[in-house]
Amino acid sequence: MNRGIYIVANDKVIDNAIALLNSIRLFDPEVLVYLIPFNENYHNIFAKLSTLHNVKLFPNLELIEQFTKRISEIFNRDFLALPNKMRKLVTWFGPLDEFIYIDTDIVVFEKIADNLGKLSEVDFFCCDYHHANDKLRNIFSPLVQEEQIFSDTQLEDVFNSGFWASKKGAITEEKMDATLRECAAHREYFDFSEGVTDQPILNYLVLKLIPKRGNLVKIPSGGAGSWAGSRNFQQQGYALYDRGQPLKYLHWAGIKIKANSPYWELWEYYRYLHEGKFAFIPKLTRRLFPFVTAHT
Repeated sequence: MNRGIYIVANDKVIDNAIALLNSIRLFDPEVLVYLIPFNENYHNIFAKLSTLHNVKLFPNLELIEQFTKRISEIFNRDFLALPNKMRKLVTWFGPLDEFIYIDTDIVVFEKIADNLGKLSEVDFFCCDYHHANDKLRNIFSPLVQEEQIFSDTQLEDVFNSGFWASKKGAITEEKMDATLRECAAHREYFDFSEGVTDQPILNYLVLKLIPKRGNLVKIPSGGAGSWAGSRNFQQQGYALYDRGQPLKYLHWAGIKIKANSPYWELWEYYRYLHEGKFAFIPKLTRRLFPFVTAHT
């Protein structure tokens, strides 16, 4: 069985992608990682990530182009702010049997692919508190609840589209196509008011087509959070903790990563992990990146 990670990126987000892959490889030198090009401007980022971290290119670029064309045929031009964000949906038809999808504005703090074991219980899982904090915001309009398009129980499973996992074939091409057309016919179901693109559609697909779902934070004690907008996390070394629990990952969702952004120094550490920019390099880092030297 092939297990691994997908990312969607182009040259514009090369720094974020390097930070993400540095963090992934720090804890897991071997996991398969595939790059799905956001557009045709991906050659620099692929060259960098393939050389530094053995990232592979999604093997069926023709499928991606066909899917992108299909999206443009299904949805009106003004429906989706950034239609190419929908390319992450090809993960269900890619080379990995079980996979985690991760946005590039994320760094991880553990061997993140170990969480794929959850797929022995469910066919899809996420790991965030969108359902508790933002609820339907940036996903569905109130109409979805009022007209009971989904039950209240189903709506408790809404999620952020930056980190999630599933299985190849959990959604078929035929069912995805039909459901995307259903979405296109009902723009009134979705909350695009803050410029999101894929998140509302992805939630609709998952709630409708994948009944066996899970959320890693839904444990008796409540799992650790993950949003960089929270200032309540405690930093220990180059990891974060939430009420004593280690974060699995940190996501700058809706936040531009730059100097003075929340947890900027943490992101900067992972971005330059292999370049010897910082004085303190943990032993684990030196082992996985032997060409990094500590400066005193």
